[in-house]
Amino acid sequence: MSFMTGNTALRGALLQRLIALACSIAFILFGYEQGVMGGVITGTAFTAQFPSINTTTSNGNATLQGFTVAIYNIGCWFGALLTMFCGERLGRKKTIIIGAAILTVGTIIQCSSYSLAQLLVGRIITGTGNGIITSTIPVWHAELCRAESRGKFVTTELSTNVGGVAVAYWVDYGMSYVDSGAQWRFPIALQVFFALSTIIIIFFLPETPRWLLSHDRDAEAEEVLSRIHSHEDQTIVERERLEIIAAIAQEREAQDQLGQKGAIATIFTNGEQRFFYRTMLGVGAMIMQQLTGINLITYYAPYIFIKSVGFSQKLSALMSGFLSLAYWLSTLPPIFMIDRVGRRPLLLTGLIGMACGMFVLAGTTSVVSFAPGIVATVALFVYDFFFGIGWIPGPWLLASEYAPLTTRSQSAALATSATWIFTFLVAEITPPAISHIGSRTYVIFGVFNVVFIPIVYFFYPETKGKTLEQIDLLFSGPKVLLDLSQAELLALQSAQIDSAMEHGAAKGGKSASAHIEDVKE
Repeated sequence: MSFMTGNTALRGALLQRLIALACSIAFILFGYEQGVMGGVITGTAFTAQFPSINTTTSNGNATLQGFTVAIYNIGCWFGALLTMFCGERLGRKKTIIIGAAILTVGTIIQCSSYSLAQLLVGRIITGTGNGIITSTIPVWHAELCRAESRGKFVTTELSTNVGGVAVAYWVDYGMSYVDSGAQWRFPIALQVFFALSTIIIIFFLPETPRWLLSHDRDAEAEEVLSRIHSHEDQTIVERERLEIIAAIAQEREAQDQLGQKGAIATIFTNGEQRFFYRTMLGVGAMIMQQLTGINLITYYAPYIFIKSVGFSQKLSALMSGFLSLAYWLSTLPPIFMIDRVGRRPLLLTGLIGMACGMFVLAGTTSVVSFAPGIVATVALFVYDFFFGIGWIPGPWLLASEYAPLTTRSQSAALATSATWIFTFLVAEITPPAISHIGSRTYVIFGVFNVVFIPIVYFFYPETKGKTLEQIDLLFSGPKVLLDLSQAELLALQSAQIDSAMEHGAAKGGKSASAHIEDVKE
């Protein structure tokens, strides 16, 4: 066993399941941290420890309280940007482990805080670690998954992210009955369990064959590929190896034509491989995800139920709990649908449903009374259902799938940084927007959803069932293709591999067409 290849006894379906488990635990951690502070910050022990941000039973500084919560998102943003500069050099596996270790340090600082300054430092460090993890996990997972199940596995890990929020709510609720500092210190400290579990499991799992081949570690890459395809013909392993090498050769040639720019500079330049265009599709998907209004609902559901709908505090808390449960349940159908139906149909269906939900919410909250409030509540549930169906998995998946191999780490990290900065933006503007323009806030987000429909329809290619190297081919021709049949992709790959062989990028005596014929048989 080496660090790069992990435990060589792990192969086939068992290897895929353990990879999915590691990613799911990492995303439970992601969701848990998102949800835990909402319950902690109003607890009696927490407000006694930090009276300056006690807005529950005292006149604490509400702006400072919001900053204490939101500074975590800035840490995540910084962590994602840090991954842009260090992630490719370190590799996917090592980057995730470092991110989890940084998060652990930040969590320890937080849960041992006796001053607000220490708490803020801990939240920034925790966010930095989480930003590194969330920038890298989808890339690591996408590069290790088989094409036909990539969507299912990545969607599963994103479903567990929502489950992590629910876990945080229930841990906060259970600890609210404790009359000591453990009331808030334990829920925060529990993150260490998820972070250390991620480190331990990933240590035994391999680096991705795509990263290994791009760093000239061919023998290790071939071993990992053979373990991923352990129950299949060896020609499949060889063909995938050739596809990856050919894609690397083509992307490096495109970089050469751009003047041997580094990876960071390359993602801001187009060239034959459309590096900038593909990066901006991932960034755009992440920005659209936030501007659909999800964090308006996630962070402020109780606030909306009280201020916009007119429910009591107890009824608001109860409905928020049911809403989070329904939200998690809505993330389960895409696990079984995304590799059959495709990414585009789910994204478009989600936008239509979310737009309807927002417009109904705007109409029914223009007056605060119980009867329209019931309809508004239904609209919130409808909105969350359609977001879970299409927009929980889609942007995270596409940001990794669209990115070229040579800049995948940088492109995915930039996309992740965009989601964190826009999460911060939406979280900051929501309370004053609801206070000043009321129900028109929901109209704005409804319009955003409508505007995004043609953007997705005309600019976002379908990636269902395609290897990452086949997705490259959608962008490398004279124009961007929204989809191609498997036969057309195989023909293009045959030409690409033969071209790479002619230039000495791939080795072996067998022609590309012969490899493809072997696989067909």
